[in-house]
Amino acid sequence: MADIEDREWRLIREDVRPGPLNMALDEIAAETAAAGGPRTVRVYRWEPATLSLGYQQEPATVDWGFCDREGISVTRRPTGGGGIYHDSHGDVSYSIVAPAAELPGDLMDTYELLCEPLFDGFDRLDVPVSFASEDRPAVYEPACYLRALHPAHDVVAADGRKISGNAQYRRRDSVIQHGSILFDDATERHLSCFVDAPSAERFDERVTNVREQASVDREHAVKSFENALADWADAEVGTWTDDELDRAHERAREKFASDAWNRDREDPTAARAVADREESIE
Repeated sequence: MADIEDREWRLIREDVRPGPLNMALDEIAAETAAAGGPRTVRVYRWEPATLSLGYQQEPATVDWGFCDREGISVTRRPTGGGGIYHDSHGDVSYSIVAPAAELPGDLMDTYELLCEPLFDGFDRLDVPVSFASEDRPAVYEPACYLRALHPAHDVVAADGRKISGNAQYRRRDSVIQHGSILFDDATERHLSCFVDAPSAERFDERVTNVREQASVDREHAVKSFENALADWADAEVGTWTDDELDRAHERAREKFASDAWNRDREDPTAARAVADREESIE
């Protein structure tokens, strides 16, 4: 494993993208890193508002009618866990993408390493956080923030309530870790995206947000996490290339915005990806 700071990293400052494009950009960043290009740390937000589903999540748990009426798009993550409601104010999202060979082979070792800048970002906001100190049972499995709390990977505030959901996806040649930091209260809209969701009171017993823990505005929170990511990786501020954006728009259209992926968990691009790999080997 190489030292993180010995490699070329770029920071993509917070940009605003539709949900399918945000997920596509993670994949394209992974392909760039695996091909010898820069590794990426990024902060981003979602517009329009989006419900991102965990990879294994059943479509029947989603209130599709509510999402349609409210203009909330739905996309599926390649990572596990439950659904998360994102909008342009209520959360701050981040991704870290690097070649697999440059990170620990053990999943939890990699997870702890890639959470270091997340903890640093909270520290810059004077919001004490830690991994959960004890197991807590699930309140409602389809929602990420209401699943069982686990000491190995759930990030909670000092009062024990979850404040950040994070997940990791290990591809053949690269690793993507992405997560959501709850910045402000969006409980009602969050729960309304699901069928038979619990009450707002039960949600708020389990979940908190940055604004509840500290008197900071969103711009300050974003800068804190951007700077924490940049310092951790010794990253230079960068941008997406035109080619990356073109490929990401195509990936978003063909995969992350498709019913095949979002409702049936079938990747329409999988066969072509295998063919491309086989061609590159030959």
